[in-house]
Amino acid sequence: MTIIARFQVDGFEARQVKGLDADWFTVLTFSKTFTAGITGQATTVFMHAGVEGARSYVATERITGRAEDGREGSVTVQHGALESDPDSVWGYIVPGTGTGGFEGWAGPALIRHDDQGAYFEIALA
Repeated sequence: MTIIARFQVDGFEARQVKGLDADWFTVLTFSKTFTAGITGQATTVFMHAGVEGARSYVATERITGRAEDGREGSVTVQHGALESDPDSVWGYIVPGTGTGGFEGWAGPALIRHDDQGAYFEIALA
C-alpha cells in the first residue's frame, strides 16, 4: 500500500547545537501539518550543509495523525538528499517506531515534489 501524505510547513526555527560553534551546517526544527493521506502534525529536526544549489540535508521527523483508512498513531521517518542530484533522495520509516494504528509500519518514505508542493510517498511493506 502506498500513501501519498501531503503536508505544509507551518513554521521553522533555527537551533544551536550545545557545545558546537560551527558555521558549516545549520540545524532547524519545523512544525508541519499533514492535510491528505495522513491528517495530523509532525515535528522535524532538519540539518543541512553546503552552499545553495549544492546543499545536502538529513531530517528526522515524528508524524502523528490519522491515515485515510482510519488508523491513528505516530511514526518516525528519516530522510535526506543532495540538492544537486534529485536521484539521491532517500527516506525510510524507522523500524519499531510506530504506535497505535501505525505500529508495524515499515518501508520507504520519500519526499517528492509536484505542482501542489512537497509530499511523502510512503510505501508500506
